[in-house]
Amino acid sequence: MPELPEVEVVRAGLDPAVSGATVVGVSAWDERALTRYDGTAADFERVLTGRVLHGAARRGKFLWIPLAPAAGESQPAHALLAHLGMSGQLLLRTPGAPAERHERIRLEIQHPQHGELAVVFADQRTFGSLTVDPLTSTPDAAPGGLGTDQPLVPEQVAHIARDPLDPAFRDDRFREALRRKESAIKRVLLDQTVISGIGNIYADEALWRTRLHPETESRALSTRTVNRLLSEIRAVLHQALAEGGTSFDAQYVNVNGQAGYFAHSLNAYGRTGLPCPRCGRAIVRVSFMNRSSHYCPHCQRFRSTSVAGTLTGFAEKRRDGNSRNDTQSSAG
Repeated sequence: MPELPEVEVVRAGLDPAVSGATVVGVSAWDERALTRYDGTAADFERVLTGRVLHGAARRGKFLWIPLAPAAGESQPAHALLAHLGMSGQLLLRTPGAPAERHERIRLEIQHPQHGELAVVFADQRTFGSLTVDPLTSTPDAAPGGLGTDQPLVPEQVAHIARDPLDPAFRDDRFREALRRKESAIKRVLLDQTVISGIGNIYADEALWRTRLHPETESRALSTRTVNRLLSEIRAVLHQALAEGGTSFDAQYVNVNGQAGYFAHSLNAYGRTGLPCPRCGRAIVRVSFMNRSSHYCPHCQRFRSTSVAGTLTGFAEKRRDGNSRNDTQSSAG
């Protein structure tokens, strides 16, 4: 599934093409691409046609394009919201370009500088979707996400936490959230209500860089370790952005259909059995939440930090010691 870097690459490519453009036509070929929309395909086409688009914004893995305020509105009230799912693509095409393979929806737009363009939503597995969603105020009065200065976010995204590249992301609140979590750190990194935009790939990579075992208890991490983890998360996301994201196949592409090449820079994810770039030991893969975790068992050693774990370890050492004493007594 596309993660923050892949979605941000799409947002950055889409933004200049849609900002200030007018939707002159909509063709919703497949209603499976409207599963988040409360209406028919014909209604979706009607609502969007004639609307002026603002620049593209993103929070985590969600991307939206605010619709310019309608008559009588002081600020945008709705947005075209996109979730790419597992294989969704938003592509820019010339007017009249042939239909894309797996094309579900097409928007014909007229831009003041770029002229006519087509925004195509294609999705092989049909888990992605488009919708028109009401905008709601952000609780912290900060912009809704990257790419917008409006303190507004689509209602369907309001429960999603800010992502670590968002200027309004609060490191202190993330540290506080970890202190309240008994869960493994990787599970927390995948929880989009705590920190958004991170999926399996970048969680494994950030944990490898921080030398943290994915099962390390979140609340046991020191402030220094959490700060380092956040730093490594941002570093790996920025590197992935610079390299166009991670593309393992033709599904993860930018608006021009080009694949990213961060897959060549991965240190842990997808490298089962290959040598760890740091110590040379083999990377292992274990089952985790219906997917897999990839890590180096030498560099990322699991250390039990719970009180129960410490007491258990003490009891085992004491039992072993008593056993040795009993053996020595018997021998004497």
